[in-house]
Amino acid sequence: MNASLRAPTAHDFSAIASWVPDAAAALRWAGPRLPFPFAAADLPAWLALADCGQASYSLVDGAGQLCGFGQHWVVQPGAVHVGRIIVAPDSRGRGAGRELCQQLIAAALRATSATAVTLRVYKDNPTAVGLYVRLGFAELAEQSTDDVFFMHMRVSG
Repeated sequence: MNASLRAPTAHDFSAIASWVPDAAAALRWAGPRLPFPFAAADLPAWLALADCGQASYSLVDGAGQLCGFGQHWVVQPGAVHVGRIIVAPDSRGRGAGRELCQQLIAAALRATSATAVTLRVYKDNPTAVGLYVRLGFAELAEQSTDDVFFMHMRVSG
């Protein structure tokens, strides 16, 4: 897939809002801070995390079409967390999730010089779990819950 990351635009946030159909999807994607329904214009503020080196990215294909969105932030010294990953419904199953994750992880590592990447994924999302395992993530059982895997990946410096 020929795609690249860029800073999200107001138009991107409108599209992303259309990908989140209900309160359950909003909770799973962005966590409990994001109310539902929400206005697309409010997404940048709702998704902001203070003082943690957070960055947001949109994945766009060669034609400029929005394919996905993700963020990274520092969780502890030496570790960067990737999250709020979402792929456009019409881009799913076409490699956009893999491309988004690979580029998001690379951007997070460049921005933070971390030696580990972490993420959380719902256990009932086998497509995402499989992708993360193929990318090199492994579960940290002591930080997982009944519903969510906490996963990490060590990277060489």
